Amino acid sequence: MTDAVDALADREGWRAEGFAARVHYRGEGDRYSVEYYAPSDCVLYWKVNDDGEIAVPVGRGTVPDPLRERVRIDLDAAGVDPAVEGRSL
Repeated sequence: MTDAVDALADREGWRAEGFAARVHYRGEGDRYSVEYYAPSDCVLYWKVNDDGEIAVPVGRGTVPDPLRERVRIDLDAAGVDPAVEGRSL
């Protein structure tokens, strides 16, 4: 684990998984899994189906703005540059 992952794991809903931190959100009828990867310093969004069995990666443009803002706030609070949320892979 890294300091950034540990710090995110201290935020509400986040949990650490090795070199990554993950959080799940539900809003506007959709479910998302959000992952921060420390080695590549990036954020990935996954849209999760209703039963939680299938997740597919989605582009940031399809993610609701309030969710993206919440992720940037959590990154900043964990000492991670919030601009990484918008970084293209």
